[in-house]
Amino acid sequence: MAALPILLFEDKIMETVEKNSVVVIIGETGSGKSTQLSQILHRRGYTRSGAIAITQPRRVAAVSVSRRVAYEVGVQLGEEVGYAIRFEDRTSDKTCIKYLTDGVLLRESLSNPELDQYSVIILDEAHERSLNTDILLGLMKRLVKLRSSNLKVLITSATLDGVKVSKFFSGCPVVNVPGTLFPVEMLYSSERPKSYFDASFRTALDIHSREPPGDILIFMTGQDDIDKMVSKLEEKIQNLDEGSCMDALVLPLHGTLPPELQVRVFSPAPPDCRRIIVSTNIAETSLTVDGVVYVIDTGYVKQRQYNPSTGMYSLDVVQISRVQADQRAGRAGRTRPGKCYRLYPSIVYHEELLDATVPEIQRSSLAGTVLYLKSLNLPDIDILTFDFLDAPSRESLADALMQLYVIDAIDAAGMITHVGRTMAELPLEPSLSRTLIEADELGCLSQALTVAAVLSAEIALRPIQRNAKDSKSKEQPLQLPDGSRWGDHIQLLQIYESWDRADYDSDWCINHNLQVRSMKFSKDVRKQLSQIMQKISKGPVDVQSSLRHRKGEHDYRSLRKALCKGYGNQLAERMIHHNGFRTLGYRSQLVQVHPSSALETNEDGRLSDYVVYHELISTSRPFMRNVCAVDMAWVMPIMKKLEKMDVYKLSGGLEAAITKPVEHEAHQQANKEINSSGTGDSVERKIQAARERYLARKGKK
Repeated sequence: MAALPILLFEDKIMETVEKNSVVVIIGETGSGKSTQLSQILHRRGYTRSGAIAITQPRRVAAVSVSRRVAYEVGVQLGEEVGYAIRFEDRTSDKTCIKYLTDGVLLRESLSNPELDQYSVIILDEAHERSLNTDILLGLMKRLVKLRSSNLKVLITSATLDGVKVSKFFSGCPVVNVPGTLFPVEMLYSSERPKSYFDASFRTALDIHSREPPGDILIFMTGQDDIDKMVSKLEEKIQNLDEGSCMDALVLPLHGTLPPELQVRVFSPAPPDCRRIIVSTNIAETSLTVDGVVYVIDTGYVKQRQYNPSTGMYSLDVVQISRVQADQRAGRAGRTRPGKCYRLYPSIVYHEELLDATVPEIQRSSLAGTVLYLKSLNLPDIDILTFDFLDAPSRESLADALMQLYVIDAIDAAGMITHVGRTMAELPLEPSLSRTLIEADELGCLSQALTVAAVLSAEIALRPIQRNAKDSKSKEQPLQLPDGSRWGDHIQLLQIYESWDRADYDSDWCINHNLQVRSMKFSKDVRKQLSQIMQKISKGPVDVQSSLRHRKGEHDYRSLRKALCKGYGNQLAERMIHHNGFRTLGYRSQLVQVHPSSALETNEDGRLSDYVVYHELISTSRPFMRNVCAVDMAWVMPIMKKLEKMDVYKLSGGLEAAITKPVEHEAHQQANKEINSSGTGDSVERKIQAARERYLARKGKK
């Protein structure tokens, strides 16, 4: 432990902290900042006047680091050292060192804006520039002015632009702590490989067969690639000639991995065996895996991006930044000199890669963020002028305001409503929060709680794949409920109801090819949401699941109506003469129902005229995911509200909003032309033409 560099700088760090309210600590990879800084502050007495909060951008990091610190301090996890993540709290009255996600700390600030339960707040891994961390940076700037005498704020990072953050906090000091213990040799490819997957596979085998002992860390882009790589490496290594090289243990590492499987990467390899860890970018900074000597950097990362003009998400494989490349390389060389195999030429690193990763706040939907800031009800916070380290686009803020207005979270003047305040109390995205509130009014809250919980657990529905040796392999696969033709939300509800009737049996999940852990998580989430709704509901709430409806008892009408209200900003209308739907409101995207959807045609072979969708995502083409059929009578009031929407009032003079009326009229005109012509093939051309005609008319006035 004494070898950790941050311990050598303990006196300097503490002297700086004692003299300043805000300190930026740049601790290079391997410096020990995430695990040791909280312990240093605890030893120096900072927990006598309040707890120490240490935020992490990822759930898995908050859990794993807290476990490590509890072990080092010599206490049971959940006592003096604990963690809090969404839907899970392992803390107690004894807890004085608390690791938590940045999102959880934001939620705590709703009930206690001054966060006076903490004497120190550490924003760790700030260089990842997560959406919530960026909001916290702005809130901390305000908070240190209010609590300058009894609050210390530390911003820690491996590669953050210390000068930029120091300037943001009025010139606060920056302390640099070295971290890489041994040199790392950079090995570049002569050219970009045609397949980074195949190149990673070949490089891993080459290292395993030729290089001295030491663990290998491979950076892949997502879980599918990781699972495929783990399977392929295991098969190949098992078929190597006995004695030709040492044994290898191949381990996956990603955010959705169960905790019992995540901890395997922190255990050393067995004797005469090397570990090959295949990971997402979670291993760049959030988790430190000791024993890694060789790093394989594909140069790519899977990044989720939101386009406010289309309301559409895309999950794209993009090039990493130089900051990320340096972080990946820094994973090697912690125990001895290491090597980093970059599967791209040197010129790509120096001339093509961005300096730093684009902040999440500039590539995300901001509806939840805007709702949170408005719910704080602080007179000195204006959403349009909020002090961000890097401000989001005006278009993104305008889009968020419009989304919130359509679902009644803010009024026509942009002020938060009673409904909006209630929504902010729920740890859900705005569409699901609004659905629960409406379901409470309509008497179907129990069902809506289930839908919200299952969606939050992100349960994946996959086709059954039986083992050929399985004695049941000749039987018909066990089919999941079909959603009664209404779509995916109803199907998810029916799946949970069926599991409830099976007394939450794990074998039922296995037989239906559902992940047991995810299903159990949805049950826990539902219970917690029920407890929250009990405090704000107008009637009794079903805490334990009692959803054992008889098949055909109802058509889920009330639930679908509640979903329509909650997803009012995410409506789509069936194109009569086109193979798909078009979104309604201030967007006119032509989309299709995702092939995996449970939405079915009616007795006449027709899809519903109107649907709501949980997510609009662009893959091979624009798709609606998690779709539910709704009635035209429920859609019309929402459409009328959209027609009356005054974006100027909503935004308070937002500059980008000046173009919105142009776009809105252009979309309306294009929609009329689509309906009259019976085709949507040239929708973008028609929108542009309508926009030009509108501008021409404006120019003549």
